[in-house]
Amino acid sequence: MRSMRIGLAQINLTVGDLSGNVEKIIDYISRAQKQACDIVAFPELAITGYPAEDLLLRPEFIRDNLAGLQKLLPHSKDMMVLVGFVDKEDDIYNAAALLYQQKIAGVYRKQFLPNYGVFDENRYFQSGNEFPVFDWNGIKIGVNICEDIWYPGGPIRQQTLFGEAEIIINISASPYSMDKIQDRTRMLSVRAEDNEVILAYVNLVGGQDELIFDGDSLILSEEGKIMAKAPSFEEALIIADVHPDNVFSKRLHDPRRRKEKLLPSSNPNVPVIRLDNPLRVKKKPALTPPVAPDLSRIEEIYRALTLGARDYLDKNGFRQAILGLSGGVDSALVCAIAVDALGAENILAVSMPSEYSSQSSIDDARKLAENLKVQFREIPITSLFKEYLAVLEPHFKDLPRDVTEENLQARIRGNILMAFSNKTGGLVLTTGNKSEFSTGYCTLYGDMAGGFAVIKDVPKLVVYQLCRYRNSLAGYDLIPESILTKAPSAELRPDQKDSDSLPPYEILDPIIELYVEADHSVDEIVSRGFERDTVEKVIKLINLNEYKRRQGAPGIKITARAFGKDRRFPITNRYRSR
Repeated sequence: MRSMRIGLAQINLTVGDLSGNVEKIIDYISRAQKQACDIVAFPELAITGYPAEDLLLRPEFIRDNLAGLQKLLPHSKDMMVLVGFVDKEDDIYNAAALLYQQKIAGVYRKQFLPNYGVFDENRYFQSGNEFPVFDWNGIKIGVNICEDIWYPGGPIRQQTLFGEAEIIINISASPYSMDKIQDRTRMLSVRAEDNEVILAYVNLVGGQDELIFDGDSLILSEEGKIMAKAPSFEEALIIADVHPDNVFSKRLHDPRRRKEKLLPSSNPNVPVIRLDNPLRVKKKPALTPPVAPDLSRIEEIYRALTLGARDYLDKNGFRQAILGLSGGVDSALVCAIAVDALGAENILAVSMPSEYSSQSSIDDARKLAENLKVQFREIPITSLFKEYLAVLEPHFKDLPRDVTEENLQARIRGNILMAFSNKTGGLVLTTGNKSEFSTGYCTLYGDMAGGFAVIKDVPKLVVYQLCRYRNSLAGYDLIPESILTKAPSAELRPDQKDSDSLPPYEILDPIIELYVEADHSVDEIVSRGFERDTVEKVIKLINLNEYKRRQGAPGIKITARAFGKDRRFPITNRYRSR
């Protein structure tokens, strides 16, 4: 029986770190060689990191990426290496090179360039127009890239039908969002079964600015069943032995393929590239392909946020994080994530009570800091606040108190946190959630001040779920129960509650999801059972605060549509949804 040992190197790469990325690829090639792999595959654009964005417009960046590819050639003796890079001819291409016997045996260029959501590939790349298949000692291997696999009639169909590919390897950089892992796995299973082909899918892992790549690489049988699965949100090399004879046997029983081959094809450009090298029988150590367990939805989100925070700080050279600890649920969650990402010794939490801060919130902040074992400072701001009021009183004397005085407190706190940042070199983490960020229930240059917004795409109700999940891991109330049960409040005026300004989060969060993520109109949302006045109020707040969101710190995307590059609305905009 014909056999091939496939390795999938699910690795964490850094955009622009060409030498570092190449070194990591070489390390994983060596690991795959020790396991006698016949081929090892790396993620999409592994040499450059993904997404490289406007670095791709710099000719020297393209040149250096090609030099990085050349450095990999000596490491491809007696083993095929499939690696993502930027190819250059008349234009540039998102490409995959198959390296073998220290040469570039062939190149596949991505066909379908995503240009929606967070993707801008049409901005940079030209589409490929060939569907090459590689013949390695009688085993036919098709290669394609990320988006190509999402189209049922795309490259996989051409390669399996006209090129008789028995194995398809898809190299990918598919970013995480809630529920996407399950949807993607179902899609890949359908592609494998529909095309009666062994499907190996290798995905990038790690954080890159707002994006998180979950990994979850897979090897699927020709029946669409999982043979090997990498863990989520961590590096891994997964290896499995596959048997193409099973593919041939299954296809013999499917007369549809014979009929389809007779149909005219729009682009049957399927060159077969033969790797004419003698078969070297390797002594292969026995292995059991790993099948990592699926994670719960909340565990996925928590691990995504932790990885995103760790990689953002680490890849940008920060060793310490600073945040304001109010005694509320949002800052509690961010502090817990920061500890898990960086270690308690690298976190500075600052409590800055004002005259409106409740004693219970002050106590909760102190207790949380003790539980998490972080560095803790308490700096009351009442005297500073009174100084501001005194300075402004001659100018505001005839005007009543309003949100101005509330925002002053938030901005004093922002100044203090940024002072610690300047003095220590630590990065300030903002603590606002998606519900607040959507409606503008946050202070520009106040609690929005900072370098990274860990939970800016996390709805308020999910914040509570994440806190309870973290407590379940600890086995006790690491985040004190009093934080989770108190009524949410900014505590910027006497007896203030979030519900004074916003609908209950059980109502607010679904409206935000329908409007921001699904683009539903007012009428469509009202038809779901929400009161029109409430819907109109929420949407008005979302629309009015685009200018504020545009000035916020970058943060981790976990929903289907996050603010920022994922959702682009004009600040100056008079269109109103009905």
